[in-house]
Amino acid sequence: MVNLEIIRLEESAEHGTFGVLKINKSVYCCTLEPSDRLNKTNQSSIPAKQYKCNKIISPKYGTTYQVMDVPDRTHILFHAGNIDDHTEGCIILGQHFGKLRGNKAVLNSGKTFMRFMELLKDEKQLHLSIGTRYC
Repeated sequence: MVNLEIIRLEESAEHGTFGVLKINKSVYCCTLEPSDRLNKTNQSSIPAKQYKCNKIISPKYGTTYQVMDVPDRTHILFHAGNIDDHTEGCIILGQHFGKLRGNKAVLNSGKTFMRFMELLKDEKQLHLSIGTRYC
C-alpha cells in the first residue's frame, strides 16, 4: 500500500492550512486545506492522525481518493483548486505556493492533481498520515 504523509507547515484563519505531501517518504507537492475549525463539515481541516483513503468516482471531481473514517465527516477528497475557498473541507494539491488575486494559494493545481492520479492509477487504497509542524 502506498503511504502518503501531509506535513502541515502554516495555518491562517484567512488563507487556510498549507503543507507538503510526501509519497512513500519523498516530497511530491504542496497542499492546501481549510484552517482548523474544530472539524466542522465542509469548513475545517481534518484532525491530524492516520487514515485510509479509497479510490472513488466523485460526481463533481471524477476519479479521486476519499479520506475515510474521519469522525463526524464524509466526502473529504483530494482535488484541484487554488485558494481556501476552493477546499470545501478537502485537500487541494498544487505544484508550489504563491498568490492568486491577493490570496495565499497553491498553484498549478490541475496538472499536479492529474499527475498525482496518474502516478497512483493502480492503487485502490492509500494510507494517509497527517502531522503538524507549525513554525
